[in-house]
Amino acid sequence: MLMSSKDQPAKLHYMAYSFRVLSAGDHVLCAVTGRRVPLEDLRYWSIARQEPYADATAATSAEVRARKEQGLLA
Repeated sequence: MLMSSKDQPAKLHYMAYSFRVLSAGDHVLCAVTGRRVPLEDLRYWSIARQEPYADATAATSAEVRARKEQGLLA
């Protein structure tokens, strides 16, 4: 029996300008909002934290949070 990757979260490795699919799926979950992001719409991620974001606002929020945790922002 063939397994379908439809409606399954993918596992990805995030790189500069692209990502590599480690486990087949059709979406990822935003690390900030929990929103489902179809792979064809995925534009924002962190290479350092290896996490996806739904949009620029979520990506910025994650960056601010990470810098605060590192003590780089007050």
